[in-house]
Amino acid sequence: MTAISVSGLVVEYTTRSGVVRAVDGIDLSVRRGEVYALLGENGAGKTSTIEVLEGHRRRSAGAVQVLGRDPADGGTSARELRDRIGIVLQSSGVESELTVAEAVAIYSGVYRDPMGVDEVLDLVELSAAAPVRVATLSGGQRRRLDLALGIVGRPDVLFLDEPTTGFDPAARRRAWDVVRALRSHGTTVMLTTHYLDEAEQLADRIGVMSHGRIVHEGTADTIRGAGAQTTVAVRLDGEAVPAVLSEVAEVAGDMNLDGGRHIFRTTRSGDLIAALVTAAARHTVSVDDWEVTAPSLEDAFIQMVSDTEGTADE
Repeated sequence: MTAISVSGLVVEYTTRSGVVRAVDGIDLSVRRGEVYALLGENGAGKTSTIEVLEGHRRRSAGAVQVLGRDPADGGTSARELRDRIGIVLQSSGVESELTVAEAVAIYSGVYRDPMGVDEVLDLVELSAAAPVRVATLSGGQRRRLDLALGIVGRPDVLFLDEPTTGFDPAARRRAWDVVRALRSHGTTVMLTTHYLDEAEQLADRIGVMSHGRIVHEGTADTIRGAGAQTTVAVRLDGEAVPAVLSEVAEVAGDMNLDGGRHIFRTTRSGDLIAALVTAAARHTVSVDDWEVTAPSLEDAFIQMVSDTEGTADE
C-alpha cells in the first residue's frame, strides 16, 4: 500500500528578481513501512517538497496524498492527518523554560494515542535529562528532544528533516536504531539528510534531487552503479601492452599510470576486465596485481548532481 503519493509537484516562489521554481514537477511514491531518503545539494528542493507533504507549504501545481489525504485540505481531514504524522524539523520552537519532560507531555497532549513520556525519553536516551530545562540542553540533546516530539504520537508517517545534525557518531547510530525500530512496527519514514552513510544505512530507497527534479531513484546499490566510475588497477607486462590498451580503449574510460600499474576509471568495469583478460591472452601480455574499487554512494551522488549542472534551467 502507498503511504505517500506525489504527481507533478511544482513549488514556486516569487522573489524580487522573478519567479523561482524550487520543485519542478516531481513524481514519487513511498510504500507503507518504507524508509525513503531524499538527497540533494542545498537548494535542490528537498525541504520545499517535505513541507508540502507535511501541510506546511502550499504547492503551485500537482497532486499530493499522504495516507490517502491531501495535506492541503483543512478542517476535519487536516486534524485527522496531523494525528497520524510526526515531524522532526531542522529546528524546533520549544519553549526554553520548559523541562524536557514537560515539553514531551505538552506535545503528547495533541495526539489521541500518544506514547508515555517516560517511554519516549527512554527511546531517545533523554531519561536522565527529564527534569532539565530545554534552554540548558546541548545541541545533541536538543536534537534528541526534537526526535522525541516527532515520535510521541506513534505516527504512521514520520518526516525527518536532517534528524541527526549535531549528533556525535555514537549518538547518530543510536538514533538510527530508533528509526529502524519504528520501521519494524510499520511506520513509514521520509528522510532528508546530508549524511550519505545515514541514507545508506536506513533507506530502502533513495531519491536524488537536483535543481528541483528527481534525477535518480533506487536502492543505494543501484544508485552507486548508475553512472559513477569504478576504479580498476592492474599491472600489465609485455611488449604488446600498447596493443592491449588499444583493444580495450572503448570500455577503458580514463586511464593513467601509477607506480607501474595501469589505473582505469570506467563505468563499464565488467566489460573492461573481460576485455583486458582476452586481449592480454591474445598478445601474450601478463596481467596481475588486480585491484577493483567500486564507487561509493557519495561518488555516485556527486556525479549525478554534477551531471545536472549544465542541464538546469537558468
